[in-house]
Amino acid sequence: MSLAGARVVVSAGPTYEDLDPVRFIGNRSSGKMGFAIAAAAARRGAETVLVAGPVHLPTPPGVTRIDVRSAQQMHDAVIDALPADVYVGAAAVADFTPRSIATDKIKKEAGRDTLVLELVRTPDILAAVASTPRRPRVVVGFAAETTDVARHARDKLQRKRVDLVAANRVGVAGSGFESDDNALTVYWNDGERALGPAPKTTLADDLLDLVEERFQR
Repeated sequence: MSLAGARVVVSAGPTYEDLDPVRFIGNRSSGKMGFAIAAAAARRGAETVLVAGPVHLPTPPGVTRIDVRSAQQMHDAVIDALPADVYVGAAAVADFTPRSIATDKIKKEAGRDTLVLELVRTPDILAAVASTPRRPRVVVGFAAETTDVARHARDKLQRKRVDLVAANRVGVAGSGFESDDNALTVYWNDGERALGPAPKTTLADDLLDLVEERFQR
């Protein structure tokens, strides 16, 4: 079954959690994987909404783009974009954010050599999408890990009650963050499939092939 006529929501890129008007907590996600997935979904005829963190990438043809900055903003934009048939959470969302944002630039002070930040949990976007009454038919999560990739991915699959988890190892040259290429292993309850190494544009289509297989069940 094609994605033609389906509504697909994709989140992509990092989130930036502001400390003050100058600094933020962020990560190295380029958004390339999520943008490639949104582009591939649009090519397959899906009505595609892309919720993008702060990245410098052009909007794919045929895609409706919503730009956000923080994890809370991304959560709100994704939930507002529902209902949908498919959600792909490819964004690298911050797990924690400062409890408060300084109104002025945090300055170095004489005699102070350390700075303590109080961080609080951000909303869990993937779990929220998977548990909402407007849950998409297929919910796909991503897991970027440095060790024990399979164990962490299967744990995420079960805890968040999603249909697929696409996992990759980060911190490896030529793959993952800031790279045009990647290698994924996609997990579901009774199986898994390795994709790549390949360009992220190729992996996007391979992943959507698996999503379409879910529609046929």
